[in-house]
Amino acid sequence: MRNRGLHTAALISIGIFLCSVSAHTQGTAGNSANVESRFIIDQPTAGLLHDHTVGLDVDCFQDGGMLLGLSVGFFDRLMFGISYGGNGLIGSGHTDWNPLPGMALKVRVLDESYFFPALALGFDSQGKDGYLHSADRYTIKSPGFYIAVSKNYEAYGYLSFHGGINYSLEQADGDKDPNIYGGIEKTIGPIASVLAEYNLGWNDSNHDARGRGRGYLNTGIAISAWNGVTLKFFLKDLLRNQQDVSIGNRVFSMDFVTQL
Repeated sequence: MRNRGLHTAALISIGIFLCSVSAHTQGTAGNSANVESRFIIDQPTAGLLHDHTVGLDVDCFQDGGMLLGLSVGFFDRLMFGISYGGNGLIGSGHTDWNPLPGMALKVRVLDESYFFPALALGFDSQGKDGYLHSADRYTIKSPGFYIAVSKNYEAYGYLSFHGGINYSLEQADGDKDPNIYGGIEKTIGPIASVLAEYNLGWNDSNHDARGRGRGYLNTGIAISAWNGVTLKFFLKDLLRNQQDVSIGNRVFSMDFVTQL
């Protein structure tokens, strides 16, 4: 009980600290966004935080789960992040903490140009949704090592395409295949965007894995509610790739970005 209280207090303290800092950015959604999207939904883009910029990500998922992530941008080329959370943080049941914090590092190799997309290399050990101790993995495997590309076009606002290839280190199920993913983001007015993502799930489709070979199809909407804060609502695994996850798994997410 004491450890649970300490873990919860640490997460709350991080949130209070960041939310107490005055925000100077509009958000990541809509035509007026001036912060790059760092994820499509679950998978990374080539976007990152600018120099001296800090981001707080909060994901709320099934079984009262919550994940907090803290990211910092350096030199407009480098981003470092750490995250931690668990199941049962919301509600009155038992809290099941993730075994280790997630660590992330992303480097922008090429900036976007008229003809070519932005390209980034990175590593991220943080999976999505709850940690499955019996399977020694997250419900959605972490990206691991990845290469991500992103390209934006003006089309009644902005139309963005993202994609990448990744190699997760979560291989207790024996599936060591590399993976491919892609996604699209379309702005709707000054403060909203709709998103869709398809993760082929090649690294989660063998006999002992949880996936059934259909891949993960996710969709959602993001709204820049006020300066620096973007609220997101996602429907995940629409193809019901995992048998024991209900179709249209609902996830609420928020990111807060500010300059120091």
